[in-house]
Amino acid sequence: MDHAVSLLRTAACLVYLAVFLTAGWLAARRALPDASPGTVLPLGCAFGVSGLAALPALAALALGFRLPAVLLAGALALAAAVLLWRGGRRRTPLPPLRRDPGDAAQWACVLPLLALTIWLLHTHILREVDGTYHTGQSCYGDLALHLAYIKSIAVRGVFPPVDPMLAGDFGLGYPFLCETVSSVFLVLGAGLRTACLLPLVPALAAVYGMAWQLARRMLGSAARASLGYWLFFMGSGFGFLYFIGSAADFASIFTGYYTTPTNYTQQNILWVNPIVDLLVPQRATLLGWSVLFAALYLLWRFCMEEESRLWLPLALLVLPLPLIQTHAALALVLCCLVCGVYTLLCRPRTRAVLLPWVGLAALCAAVWLPETLGTVIGHAVNGENMLRLHFNWVNNEGGLKDNYFWFYIKNIGLVYLLLIPAFLHARPRQRWFYGGGLLILALAECVVFQTNLYDNNKLLYIWHLLGCFLAGGLLWDLFARLRTAAWQALGLAAVCFVGMFGSVLTVGRELLSDYQQWNADDIALAAYVDDNAAADALFLAPDSHLAPTLCLAGRQILCGSATFLYYHGMDYSDQYAAMVSLYARPDEVTLDAWGVDYVVFDTTALTQYSGDESWYADRYELWYQNETCRVYKIGQDVT
Repeated sequence: MDHAVSLLRTAACLVYLAVFLTAGWLAARRALPDASPGTVLPLGCAFGVSGLAALPALAALALGFRLPAVLLAGALALAAAVLLWRGGRRRTPLPPLRRDPGDAAQWACVLPLLALTIWLLHTHILREVDGTYHTGQSCYGDLALHLAYIKSIAVRGVFPPVDPMLAGDFGLGYPFLCETVSSVFLVLGAGLRTACLLPLVPALAAVYGMAWQLARRMLGSAARASLGYWLFFMGSGFGFLYFIGSAADFASIFTGYYTTPTNYTQQNILWVNPIVDLLVPQRATLLGWSVLFAALYLLWRFCMEEESRLWLPLALLVLPLPLIQTHAALALVLCCLVCGVYTLLCRPRTRAVLLPWVGLAALCAAVWLPETLGTVIGHAVNGENMLRLHFNWVNNEGGLKDNYFWFYIKNIGLVYLLLIPAFLHARPRQRWFYGGGLLILALAECVVFQTNLYDNNKLLYIWHLLGCFLAGGLLWDLFARLRTAAWQALGLAAVCFVGMFGSVLTVGRELLSDYQQWNADDIALAAYVDDNAAADALFLAPDSHLAPTLCLAGRQILCGSATFLYYHGMDYSDQYAAMVSLYARPDEVTLDAWGVDYVVFDTTALTQYSGDESWYADRYELWYQNETCRVYKIGQDVT
């Protein structure tokens, strides 16, 4: 019976997702009536993901993040799909999809990486092994953060959401719409693993599909686009040279923890592979890129191909972007600024040319400012060590400081060496569009937008994306000048080896990585909390980043991991002091002051914090226990 109910809930979630994707595909058809399936499918996924972020959040502002809001959002998406299908008042029929021979090259590029990434998500997100949850190297840290937010939003129903990692009503300064797209499926009854995975598959299709389509539109051919595409997603620098000295060094790639040719801090190698270290572990990046890459594609056509009518589809697509990934929204603004300058300098300053830009800027500003002032922007301004000046990104992160240019040469490799000749080889429109990337580079090298300096790579990779496209165009044109197919193939093979070998090794390491993240007792504790604790209960638990009451049950804890709180700019000193005191020197006044409802004792509480469990055992009811932990309910006297 339970299995049948689970299947029905999963089916309901799939139908719900299908409604948003259908509306997205129809929006893509209406925006680009001349498009082929290779454009419509990923662009529609981008519109669908954007709608899944925006509509439930909009409904939740009035109804809370609960089932009525989720159902209302689904109804709105269904109504939008019907309206798009019928063509509005004029009942304009949809034209037939255009056949494009280039789509075959696109799918040859997209499908392998899509399959690879889906497999990594399957093995890295709550994979059950003998009653425990396992993950891979890249998700061991980040996944816990995302699970906590996803589950807390669904459990508490408060919107805008409250940060569950710190006692008090602190608004979530993180771009939380990248989490609500999974929280909706928890509200609909899906399990945590299913809820996490469902929106990521169409998001991946949008990322890979629209990256290729943008490259093709910029470069003018499927061949150039394919090479630029692979240079971005599987490109790497010269970090592999540090591992070819001995068999032991080479083997350490596949056995060590973050000793890969793209992430080796001891040698100042930090330019990670975008698949295994960005898309798989970082939901904000994956979902942000799914919208951003589609937006850049529309921006190219809107600005560089003078399709002025695309301003409205572009604006509607990106309305929730700042709260999906703020870095993506900033990158889009910078690209739009450069494209706006291009329009003013290179096109007639007529009403027909300028008004669409005014409409785009006005609509985005009208929505973006209210949605970010009290959340991510307010947090960036008021948080600890957030917005500040800093030059040279993370050069010196591992204690080794390289020459500025050598740092990027060994990290990015072939593409970085080719940037200047590729820029000179490019056509004027390509140079202008790449100018948006240069503006991103200039800003990201001088200004830090959050405590974690490393996170500026979320901006730098957009510059890198455009640079890879220019490099791909240059290399393909050089190969085309070679006299024989054999020399062309040899040149292509050499480029692929030098430019991608490090990422091939990194991906291989990630495929082999396997770590237990939560054991059977952790899972049992979370299940009991799910069934028996109030949604707004506050737990005193050790500040492990894997605390099961937080990550698997979504309940608020007194003080979360310093790793998360510090890098989010949160001042957690009072909560941390209270946590340590309530374990080592407990008293009822402090318990009451913080409103603690439950106290968790495990090995960490007893050893690291010298927890006085007997004090709690003498006063309060033992609410739950298993072989590795005990939980006491505050307010329930032992009588």
